[in-house]
Amino acid sequence: MSSATEQRTTDRTAETDSGETGPVREIGHDEYDPIGTLILIAIYFAILVLLWLFMYFVEFLGNGPTVVGALMTVVGLA
Repeated sequence: MSSATEQRTTDRTAETDSGETGPVREIGHDEYDPIGTLILIAIYFAILVLLWLFMYFVEFLGNGPTVVGALMTVVGLA
């Protein structure tokens, strides 16, 4: 076991800037579970994939890429 899990954490009372007191518990690195961060990253990744699929179907599936198509039209007129 690491020394972080062997150390005993105790609850103590701390005073905030507003004068309120409450229990404070310090957690070690091994006790920290960043599940909320993982969920947020998964949501951002899902949005990224959905936007990529939307771009693929709009830009490349129907006609050619619109930026290149517009550039060729302008060059053809000049």
